[in-house]
Amino acid sequence: MSVEFNGENFQKEVLEASKEKPVLVDFFAQWCGPCKIQGPIVNELAEDVKDKAIVGKLDIEKANDIAGEYGVMSIPTILIFKDGKVKETMVGLREKGTLIETLKEYY
Repeated sequence: MSVEFNGENFQKEVLEASKEKPVLVDFFAQWCGPCKIQGPIVNELAEDVKDKAIVGKLDIEKANDIAGEYGVMSIPTILIFKDGKVKETMVGLREKGTLIETLKEYY
């Protein structure tokens, strides 16, 4: 299962943790149709790469300041962090295979 990121844990669970292994963050909202499709894909991905990467979701309704800080304008948006910085940005629905291939570059 994926991790739930929020305003309280983002610094530690994403920025600091990305110094050890890559962190994939799915920016979503409960009302977003494509996000409802992306969600289960992200959960599967979390299980598949649990030893190599951290995978989680951030609800933009609960943490819109973080979404704004990273320029998230439409959802779903997926960011991959490594060494405390955004290394990849993917806007729109993505298949699990695409996410795995992109994430592999940062293991």
